Amino acid sequence: FEAGISKDGQTREHALLAFTLGVKQLIVAVNKMDTAKWAESRYNEIVKETRNFIKKIGFNTDNVPFVPISGFNGDHMISEHAKMEDNISPNAPWYKGWTKTVMENGKKVEKHLGVSLQDAIDHVPPPSRPTDKPLRLPLQDVYKIGGIGTVPVGRIETGVIKPGMVVTFAPSNVTTEVKSVEMHHQQLAEGVPGDNVGFNVKNVSVKDIRRGNVAGDSKNDPPMGCDSFTAQVIVLNHPGQVGAGYAPVLDCHTAHIACKFAEITEKLDRRSGKSIESNPKFIKSGDAA
Repeated sequence: FEAGISKDGQTREHALLAFTLGVKQLIVAVNKMDTAKWAESRYNEIVKETRNFIKKIGFNTDNVPFVPISGFNGDHMISEHAKMEDNISPNAPWYKGWTKTVMENGKKVEKHLGVSLQDAIDHVPPPSRPTDKPLRLPLQDVYKIGGIGTVPVGRIETGVIKPGMVVTFAPSNVTTEVKSVEMHHQQLAEGVPGDNVGFNVKNVSVKDIRRGNVAGDSKNDPPMGCDSFTAQVIVLNHPGQVGAGYAPVLDCHTAHIACKFAEITEKLDRRSGKSIESNPKFIKSGDAA
Protein backbone atom coordinates (compact mmCIF):
# COMPACT_ATOMS: atom_id res chain seq x y z
CA PHE A 1 0.00 0.00 0.00
CA GLU A 2 2.73 2.46 0.97
CA ALA A 3 4.58 1.83 -2.31
CA GLY A 4 1.34 2.30 -4.28
CA ILE A 5 0.54 5.72 -2.83
CA SER A 6 4.11 7.02 -2.70
CA LYS A 7 5.07 9.95 -4.97
CA ASP A 8 5.73 7.71 -7.98
CA GLY A 9 3.36 4.91 -6.92
CA GLN A 10 0.97 3.19 -9.29
CA THR A 11 -2.17 3.62 -7.13
CA ARG A 12 -1.61 7.39 -7.06
CA GLU A 13 -0.86 7.52 -10.79
CA HIS A 14 -3.94 5.44 -11.73
CA ALA A 15 -6.26 7.59 -9.60
CA LEU A 16 -4.88 10.79 -11.12
CA LEU A 17 -5.08 9.40 -14.66
CA ALA A 18 -8.67 8.22 -14.12
CA PHE A 19 -9.78 11.63 -12.81
CA THR A 20 -7.94 13.52 -15.54
CA LEU A 21 -9.55 11.32 -18.22
CA GLY A 22 -13.04 12.10 -16.89
CA VAL A 23 -13.74 9.12 -14.59
CA LYS A 24 -15.70 10.57 -11.68
CA GLN A 25 -17.08 7.36 -10.10
CA LEU A 26 -14.68 5.38 -7.96
CA ILE A 27 -14.79 2.36 -5.63
CA VAL A 28 -11.86 1.68 -3.29
CA ALA A 29 -11.46 -2.05 -2.53
CA VAL A 30 -8.90 -2.58 0.25
CA ASN A 31 -7.61 -6.02 -0.74
CA LYS A 32 -5.47 -8.64 1.08
CA MET A 33 -7.10 -7.86 4.44
CA ASP A 34 -6.26 -11.45 5.43
CA THR A 35 -2.52 -10.58 5.36
CA ALA A 36 -3.21 -7.84 7.94
CA LYS A 37 -5.24 -10.34 10.02
CA TRP A 38 -8.32 -8.17 9.38
CA ALA A 39 -7.01 -5.47 11.73
CA GLU A 40 -9.51 -2.60 11.91
CA SER A 41 -6.71 -0.14 12.74
CA ARG A 42 -4.78 -1.00 9.55
CA TYR A 43 -7.96 -0.71 7.46
CA ASN A 44 -8.80 2.69 8.97
CA GLU A 45 -5.26 3.91 8.37
CA ILE A 46 -5.47 2.93 4.67
CA VAL A 47 -8.94 4.48 4.27
CA LYS A 48 -7.75 7.77 5.83
CA GLU A 49 -4.63 8.00 3.65
CA THR A 50 -6.48 7.01 0.46
CA ARG A 51 -9.40 9.34 1.14
CA ASN A 52 -6.99 12.27 1.62
CA PHE A 53 -5.05 11.71 -1.59
CA ILE A 54 -8.08 11.04 -3.84
CA LYS A 55 -9.74 14.17 -2.40
CA LYS A 56 -6.63 16.19 -3.33
CA ILE A 57 -6.89 14.84 -6.88
CA GLY A 58 -10.49 16.09 -7.08
CA PHE A 59 -12.77 13.10 -6.37
CA ASN A 60 -15.89 13.71 -4.25
CA THR A 61 -15.10 11.30 -1.39
CA ASP A 62 -18.72 11.47 -0.12
CA ASN A 63 -19.60 9.20 -3.05
CA VAL A 64 -16.63 6.80 -2.85
CA PRO A 65 -17.38 3.47 -1.12
CA PHE A 66 -14.48 1.82 0.77
CA VAL A 67 -14.76 -1.99 0.97
CA PRO A 68 -12.38 -4.26 2.95
CA ILE A 69 -11.95 -7.48 0.95
CA SER A 70 -9.88 -10.61 0.56
CA GLY A 71 -9.92 -11.59 -3.10
CA PHE A 72 -8.02 -14.79 -2.29
CA ASN A 73 -10.46 -15.99 0.39
CA GLY A 74 -13.59 -14.34 -1.02
CA ASP A 75 -14.54 -12.12 1.95
CA HIS A 76 -16.90 -9.27 0.94
CA MET A 77 -16.56 -10.03 -2.76
CA ILE A 78 -20.24 -10.87 -3.33
CA SER A 79 -23.48 -10.68 -1.33
CA GLU A 80 -25.24 -14.02 -0.96
CA HIS A 81 -27.88 -13.09 1.64
CA ALA A 82 -30.85 -10.72 1.51
CA LYS A 83 -30.09 -9.11 4.90
CA MET A 84 -27.12 -6.78 4.77
CA GLU A 85 -25.59 -7.81 8.12
CA ASP A 86 -25.63 -11.51 7.07
CA ASN A 87 -23.07 -10.71 4.34
CA ILE A 88 -20.47 -9.34 6.77
CA SER A 89 -17.47 -11.67 7.09
CA PRO A 90 -16.91 -13.26 10.54
CA ASN A 91 -13.30 -12.06 10.13
CA ALA A 92 -14.47 -8.42 10.30
CA PRO A 93 -17.05 -8.06 13.10
CA TRP A 94 -16.11 -4.35 13.30
CA TYR A 95 -17.28 -3.70 9.70
CA LYS A 96 -20.83 -2.37 9.28
CA GLY A 97 -20.84 -2.03 5.47
CA TRP A 98 -19.70 0.69 3.10
CA THR A 99 -21.27 4.14 3.09
CA LYS A 100 -22.21 6.96 0.74
CA THR A 101 -23.37 10.44 1.72
CA VAL A 102 -26.90 11.24 0.56
CA MET A 103 -29.11 14.33 0.94
CA GLU A 104 -32.13 13.94 3.24
CA ASN A 105 -34.33 16.96 4.06
CA GLY A 106 -31.59 19.28 2.87
CA LYS A 107 -28.94 17.67 5.12
CA LYS A 108 -26.01 15.39 4.29
CA VAL A 109 -26.49 11.95 5.84
CA GLU A 110 -23.97 9.08 5.74
CA LYS A 111 -25.80 5.85 4.88
CA HIS A 112 -24.77 2.19 4.86
CA LEU A 113 -25.88 1.05 1.40
CA GLY A 114 -24.12 -2.31 1.02
CA VAL A 115 -21.45 -4.69 2.27
CA SER A 116 -19.65 -6.29 -0.66
CA LEU A 117 -17.70 -5.13 -3.68
CA GLN A 118 -20.58 -6.52 -5.78
CA ASP A 119 -23.02 -4.22 -3.92
CA ALA A 120 -20.77 -1.22 -4.59
CA ILE A 121 -20.53 -2.05 -8.31
CA ASP A 122 -24.33 -2.50 -8.47
CA HIS A 123 -24.75 1.01 -7.00
CA VAL A 124 -22.72 2.71 -9.77
CA PRO A 125 -25.14 4.65 -12.02
CA PRO A 126 -24.65 3.45 -15.63
CA PRO A 127 -23.11 6.02 -17.99
CA SER A 128 -25.34 7.65 -20.59
CA ARG A 129 -24.82 6.54 -24.19
CA PRO A 130 -24.27 9.72 -26.25
CA THR A 131 -26.10 8.43 -29.36
CA ASP A 132 -27.42 11.91 -30.22
CA LYS A 133 -23.95 13.38 -30.78
CA PRO A 134 -22.11 13.23 -34.14
CA LEU A 135 -20.32 9.92 -34.85
CA ARG A 136 -16.73 9.64 -33.58
CA LEU A 137 -15.03 6.27 -34.02
CA PRO A 138 -11.24 6.18 -33.48
CA LEU A 139 -9.73 3.26 -35.43
CA GLN A 140 -7.81 0.63 -33.47
CA ASP A 141 -6.80 -1.30 -36.58
CA VAL A 142 -7.58 -1.81 -40.25
CA TYR A 143 -7.80 -5.35 -41.66
CA LYS A 144 -7.94 -6.73 -45.16
CA ILE A 145 -10.21 -9.78 -45.14
CA GLY A 146 -10.32 -12.07 -48.16
CA GLY A 147 -13.70 -12.10 -49.92
CA ILE A 148 -14.92 -9.13 -47.85
CA GLY A 149 -12.41 -6.32 -48.33
CA THR A 150 -11.21 -3.55 -46.02
CA VAL A 151 -12.53 -3.73 -42.44
CA PRO A 152 -11.64 -0.91 -40.01
CA VAL A 153 -12.28 -1.73 -36.32
CA GLY A 154 -12.64 0.47 -33.25
CA ARG A 155 -14.83 1.51 -30.35
CA ILE A 156 -17.62 4.01 -30.94
CA GLU A 157 -17.18 7.02 -28.63
CA THR A 158 -20.25 9.03 -29.69
CA GLY A 159 -23.07 8.77 -32.25
CA VAL A 160 -24.19 5.70 -34.18
CA ILE A 161 -22.89 3.83 -37.24
CA LYS A 162 -25.23 2.01 -39.66
CA PRO A 163 -24.91 0.13 -42.94
CA GLY A 164 -25.50 2.50 -45.87
CA MET A 165 -24.03 5.48 -44.01
CA VAL A 166 -21.37 7.58 -45.76
CA VAL A 167 -18.37 8.07 -43.45
CA THR A 168 -15.31 10.31 -43.60
CA PHE A 169 -11.96 9.37 -42.06
CA ALA A 170 -9.80 12.18 -40.62
CA PRO A 171 -7.10 13.27 -41.10
CA SER A 172 -6.77 10.93 -44.14
CA ASN A 173 -9.73 12.74 -45.75
CA VAL A 174 -11.17 9.52 -47.23
CA THR A 175 -14.96 9.30 -47.71
CA THR A 176 -16.76 6.01 -48.37
CA GLU A 177 -19.95 4.04 -47.77
CA VAL A 178 -20.37 1.54 -44.92
CA LYS A 179 -21.48 -1.81 -46.35
CA SER A 180 -22.03 -3.68 -43.08
CA VAL A 181 -21.38 -3.38 -39.32
CA GLU A 182 -20.39 -6.33 -37.09
CA MET A 183 -19.71 -6.99 -33.43
CA HIS A 184 -18.49 -10.38 -32.15
CA HIS A 185 -19.20 -11.89 -35.61
CA GLN A 186 -22.84 -10.73 -35.44
CA GLN A 187 -24.29 -8.34 -38.03
CA LEU A 188 -25.64 -5.15 -36.44
CA ALA A 189 -28.42 -2.84 -37.65
CA GLU A 190 -26.51 -0.09 -35.83
CA GLY A 191 -23.52 0.29 -33.52
CA VAL A 192 -23.79 2.59 -30.45
CA PRO A 193 -21.24 4.20 -28.06
CA GLY A 194 -19.22 1.60 -26.17
CA ASP A 195 -19.53 -1.01 -28.95
CA ASN A 196 -16.31 -2.43 -30.38
CA VAL A 197 -17.27 -2.81 -34.03
CA GLY A 198 -15.79 -3.83 -37.35
CA PHE A 199 -17.31 -2.31 -40.48
CA ASN A 200 -16.79 -3.10 -44.14
CA VAL A 201 -16.14 -0.09 -46.39
CA LYS A 202 -16.38 0.29 -50.18
CA ASN A 203 -13.45 1.06 -52.50
CA VAL A 204 -10.92 1.83 -49.76
CA SER A 205 -7.51 0.20 -49.56
CA VAL A 206 -5.81 -0.78 -46.29
CA LYS A 207 -3.11 1.73 -47.29
CA ASP A 208 -5.61 4.65 -47.33
CA ILE A 209 -6.59 4.60 -43.64
CA ARG A 210 -4.77 3.58 -40.47
CA ARG A 211 -4.91 3.24 -36.68
CA GLY A 212 -5.41 6.68 -35.14
CA ASN A 213 -7.75 7.92 -37.89
CA VAL A 214 -11.23 8.91 -36.71
CA ALA A 215 -14.39 7.96 -38.62
CA GLY A 216 -17.45 10.23 -38.61
CA ASP A 217 -20.72 10.78 -40.48
CA SER A 218 -19.84 12.85 -43.56
CA LYS A 219 -23.28 14.53 -43.43
CA ASN A 220 -23.22 15.43 -39.71
CA ASP A 221 -20.20 17.39 -38.42
CA PRO A 222 -17.49 15.06 -39.79
CA PRO A 223 -14.13 14.98 -37.94
CA MET A 224 -11.29 17.05 -39.40
CA GLY A 225 -7.53 17.03 -38.98
CA CYS A 226 -5.82 20.06 -37.44
CA ASP A 227 -2.32 21.54 -37.37
CA SER A 228 -2.52 22.80 -33.79
CA PHE A 229 -4.81 22.83 -30.77
CA THR A 230 -4.90 24.14 -27.20
CA ALA A 231 -4.74 21.38 -24.58
CA GLN A 232 -5.10 21.27 -20.81
CA VAL A 233 -2.28 19.13 -19.41
CA ILE A 234 -1.18 17.81 -16.03
CA VAL A 235 2.49 16.92 -15.62
CA LEU A 236 2.37 13.62 -13.74
CA ASN A 237 6.02 12.80 -13.57
CA HIS A 238 8.82 14.52 -15.44
CA PRO A 239 12.48 14.71 -14.39
CA GLY A 240 13.01 18.35 -15.45
CA GLN A 241 11.10 21.40 -16.54
CA VAL A 242 8.82 21.55 -19.57
CA GLY A 243 8.79 24.70 -21.70
CA ALA A 244 7.95 25.94 -25.20
CA GLY A 245 9.73 23.83 -27.83
CA TYR A 246 9.38 20.60 -25.82
CA ALA A 247 8.70 17.76 -28.30
CA PRO A 248 6.91 14.73 -26.77
CA VAL A 249 5.02 11.87 -28.42
CA LEU A 250 1.27 12.42 -28.06
CA ASP A 251 -1.17 9.56 -27.48
CA CYS A 252 -4.62 10.83 -28.43
CA HIS A 253 -7.37 8.16 -28.46
CA THR A 254 -5.63 5.49 -30.64
CA ALA A 255 -3.21 7.87 -32.42
CA HIS A 256 0.48 7.93 -31.44
CA ILE A 257 2.25 10.89 -32.97
CA ALA A 258 5.14 13.33 -32.35
CA CYS A 259 4.19 16.93 -31.58
CA LYS A 260 5.70 20.11 -30.17
CA PHE A 261 4.61 22.54 -27.44
CA ALA A 262 4.42 25.91 -29.24
CA GLU A 263 3.69 27.95 -26.10
CA ILE A 264 2.44 27.59 -22.53
CA THR A 265 -0.35 30.15 -22.16
CA GLU A 266 -1.17 29.74 -18.46
CA LYS A 267 -0.57 27.69 -15.34
CA LEU A 268 -3.76 26.36 -13.70
CA ASP A 269 -4.93 25.34 -10.27
CA ARG A 270 -5.29 21.59 -10.69
CA ARG A 271 -8.59 21.19 -8.85
CA SER A 272 -10.53 24.29 -9.84
CA GLY A 273 -9.05 24.77 -13.35
CA LYS A 274 -8.60 28.51 -12.64
CA SER A 275 -5.58 30.39 -14.01
CA ILE A 276 -2.84 31.14 -11.46
CA GLU A 277 -0.07 32.43 -13.79
CA SER A 278 -0.02 33.80 -17.35
CA ASN A 279 2.65 32.78 -19.89
CA PRO A 280 4.86 30.76 -17.49
CA LYS A 281 8.31 29.97 -18.86
CA PHE A 282 8.25 26.41 -17.54
CA ILE A 283 6.02 23.83 -15.87
CA LYS A 284 7.17 20.88 -13.75
CA SER A 285 5.87 17.67 -12.12
CA GLY A 286 2.53 18.21 -10.38
CA ASP A 287 1.64 21.34 -12.40
CA ALA A 288 -1.45 21.81 -14.55
CA ALA A 289 -1.41 24.14 -17.55
